[in-house]
Amino acid sequence: MIFARSISKRFGSVDAVCELTFALQVGQIAGLLGPNGAGKSTTIRMITGFLAPDRGTVQVGGHDMLTDPQAARALIGYLPESCPIYPEMRAIDYLRYRARLFGLDRRAARRSADRCADRCRIGSMARKRVSALSKGYRQRVGLASTLLHDPAVLILDEPTNGLDPGQIREARSLIRELAENRTMLISSHILPEIERTCDRVLVIAGGRLCADGPPSDLLPTRGQRLHMECKVEPAHPVFVAIGNLPGVRIETATPLDDRWTGADLHLDEPGLRERIAGELNAHGVLVRELTLRRESLEDAFVRLADPEARA
Repeated sequence: MIFARSISKRFGSVDAVCELTFALQVGQIAGLLGPNGAGKSTTIRMITGFLAPDRGTVQVGGHDMLTDPQAARALIGYLPESCPIYPEMRAIDYLRYRARLFGLDRRAARRSADRCADRCRIGSMARKRVSALSKGYRQRVGLASTLLHDPAVLILDEPTNGLDPGQIREARSLIRELAENRTMLISSHILPEIERTCDRVLVIAGGRLCADGPPSDLLPTRGQRLHMECKVEPAHPVFVAIGNLPGVRIETATPLDDRWTGADLHLDEPGLRERIAGELNAHGVLVRELTLRRESLEDAFVRLADPEARA
């Protein structure tokens, strides 16, 4: 449904996006992640037709964004980070106004506005002025406005930004509902939300694609991290014994206060924590912490976006 092929954009001496290629299919919810200045906003502007790439092509539903922009844009519902909703208008009037801008006649615009308000669970708030709505309801109105022309593609820029935890959960549920039979691209810096909402993640850094796949593929499938604190010096033989265990790699061993040592280990397989505990017990070592944790999407994001970490 969306096909970006080798798109590039340069501003002065800065390469904002370099040879970016990806394709999104119907029903996919993809998250676009990257540090500040990575090229996320530039990428979205090129996909939505607000910015022409210097090189490469963007196609939406088979329509080229440069040679057939009207047909391509007609397939897109776009929610920018700061959705321009007129505060003096009632929410339902704003939706009807936006529907008319999409070319619907007056009767069709009313039907579409009512349908989208219901779909986004705006309820009685639709009769209130936008200025009187909470941030969560304003975001629902923004989402409803992207659906008025029944687009095949939804592109959302920071859709949960500024929402409280309850509103984020509601927005997440709504986004997944709206993605049914649609292609969706979400740009966000809230990594746990991407992990919970998206079934595919695109990570860009320095304008280049550095990772692409399901969130589960960006996390280690077998590896785990173990943090332990024990009352021995880093040179104690127990660290040699633990380091010799198959599938165990000691990454750091740092002296702490009062002869305690903190160590971080990478474990290739499940069950190694118990073997490490056995070695500590066999050496008579006092332990105050032995904690397993799975690498989070945030850890993976930092690792994937850092060229030195990937080297």
